[in-house]
Amino acid sequence: MNKAFDKVRNHRHYDKGIDVLKLVSIVGSTEIILKGVGFITGILIVRLLPIQEYAFYTLANTMLGTLVVFTDSGISNGVMALSGKEWKDPKKLGVILATGLDLRKKFAVVTLVIATPIILYLLVKNNASWLSAALIMLSLIPAFYAALSDSLLEITPKLHQDIESLQKNQLKVGLGRLLLTLSTIFIFPFTFVIVLASGLPQIYGNLKLKKINSKFVDVHQKPDATVRKDILAIVYKLLPNIVFFAFSGQIVIWILSVFGNSNELASIGALGRFSLLIGLFTSVLSTLFIPRFSRLDENKSLIIKAFLFFQALLFVFSIVVILFVFLFPTQMLWVLGSSYSDLSTELFLIILSNCIGLIASMTGNLMGSRGHFLNPILVIAMNLLTVTVAFFIWDLATLRGILYYSILYQCISLAVNYSFSFYKLIVNK
Repeated sequence: MNKAFDKVRNHRHYDKGIDVLKLVSIVGSTEIILKGVGFITGILIVRLLPIQEYAFYTLANTMLGTLVVFTDSGISNGVMALSGKEWKDPKKLGVILATGLDLRKKFAVVTLVIATPIILYLLVKNNASWLSAALIMLSLIPAFYAALSDSLLEITPKLHQDIESLQKNQLKVGLGRLLLTLSTIFIFPFTFVIVLASGLPQIYGNLKLKKINSKFVDVHQKPDATVRKDILAIVYKLLPNIVFFAFSGQIVIWILSVFGNSNELASIGALGRFSLLIGLFTSVLSTLFIPRFSRLDENKSLIIKAFLFFQALLFVFSIVVILFVFLFPTQMLWVLGSSYSDLSTELFLIILSNCIGLIASMTGNLMGSRGHFLNPILVIAMNLLTVTVAFFIWDLATLRGILYYSILYQCISLAVNYSFSFYKLIVNK
C-alpha cells in the first residue's frame, strides 16, 4: 500500500493534480456560499412578492438579461480571446480591456434607446400601470450600468487565476443584495424596489473589480484602434447570432409575456430560481476551466483531451441534477410556497431544458475562448426551423407547451455546438 501511494505521489502530475483539487475545493465551497446567498434572496422574493408583482419582476429580469447580451454583442468573447494570447503582458492587457470597455459603453447607448419603449410596452401589456412601468424601467438602469463592465473586469483575474479576490468581491455583492432585499421587501413589496436593491451592490462590486485588475493590468492604457478592429471582427462574426439568441435564449419568457398570462409568467420565473443548482457548476467551470482552456498551447492532442474532460464533467453533473429533481419535486416546490405547489412536471421539464442548455452553452463558450465561433446564418436557420416545427406541435401560449419547445430548442443547439466543436478540433485544426 505504501509503495503504491509513493508511486502515485512521485508521479510527475501529482503536485499539479493536488493544486487543482485544492483550487476546485476552495472555489466550489465559496461558490456554494455565493449561490446559497443568491438562492435565499431569490426565494424571499418569490414568497413575499404578490404573483402579479413577481410576474413584473420576471419580465424585468429577462429584459435586463437581454439588454446585457445586446450591449456585449460578443465584445467579452473578443476580449477573452485576445487576452488569452497576451495574459502575461500588463500593458497589452490594459489596452485590450480599455478598448473592450469603451466599445461596451457605445453599444449601451444604442441598446438602451431601442429597448426602453419595448420594455414599457410589455410591462403595460401585462397589466402594469404606466407609473409602475416607468419606475421599473428607471430601476433597471443601475443594474444595466453595472453589467456594462463586470464581466470584462473579471477576465484578467480569471486568466491569472486570482480566484480568491474575485470570490470575496462576489460574496460582498451577494450579501449586499440580500441585506438590501431584506430591508425593503417587507415594507415595499414592489418590483422596482427589488430591482434597484439588486443593482446597487454590483456598482460597488465593480469599483472593487477595478482595484483587483490593477494587480495585473496597466489601467492607464487607452483604447487602441487596432485592438478595436480585432474585437469588432469577432463582434461582426457573432452579432447576428447575438441578436437572435438575445431573443431565442429567453423565448419562453417573451412568448408568455405576449401570449400567456401573468400567472404563467410568474410560475416560470419562480421555477427558474432552481437554475441556481446549475449556475453553481457553471460558475466553477467558467472560473477555473475556460480560462485555462483559453491559455492552452496549440497542441491538438492536449486540447482534445481537455475538451473531452470538460464534457464528462458537464454530463455527470447534469445527470445528478436531473435525478435529484425527479426524486424530490415536492420538497423542492415547497420552498417556493403554496402558489407553485402543483408544478412538479413543469419543474422537471425546466431543469431538463436547463441541463441540456448548460452543456450546449458551455461547449460554445469553451470553443469561443479560443476564437472559434459558429456561423450565425447556420445557427439562426436551424433555430427558426425549430420554432416553426414546435409551433405546429405544441401550444406555445401555455407553460407546458413552451417548456417542450425549450427542450427541443436546447437539443438542436447542443447538436450544432457539438458538430462545430468536433469539426474544429479534429478536422480543421
